[in-house]
Amino acid sequence: MNTTLLIIVLLLGVILLTLEIVALPGGVAGLFGALLIGFGVWETYAMFGSRTGTIVLLCAIALCVLLLAIFMKRKTWNKFSLEEESDSKVNQLDATAHVGAKGSTISRLAPTGKALIDGQVMEVHAVNKFIDPDKKIEVVAIEGYRIDVVEIDDDRFSAEN
Repeated sequence: MNTTLLIIVLLLGVILLTLEIVALPGGVAGLFGALLIGFGVWETYAMFGSRTGTIVLLCAIALCVLLLAIFMKRKTWNKFSLEEESDSKVNQLDATAHVGAKGSTISRLAPTGKALIDGQVMEVHAVNKFIDPDKKIEVVAIEGYRIDVVEIDDDRFSAEN
């Protein structure tokens, strides 16, 4: 193995191990990083002897610690972090949301979307098919925060069936 390839293996191992600790959960990147570092240090011991191998091992450890320190600084993470807050809420059901309530779709229900029911915008779930915008709907079931609806003029839900 040539020296350039050995350096690339060691640096890739250090980067993968650091990314595993800082950003990538799951262990795969950390495992490959540790294996690459181990292989690189082992090859260094085999090619250049124990003195150089020990120096490379200590440098790899120091580089991992240095990269961790850089990644753990708050200002570094501000570049990656989301600055906006999500203030969306799940349906807060009150007296207007009841089985049999009627309304109309605002967005396409595919199968979930927005609908206006008794003057309130709610997230609803189409039971049997996709429903296009501006279609009349009726609430058929409420389970927790999920509101199931059907299209009113859908003949599958008529009184004859």
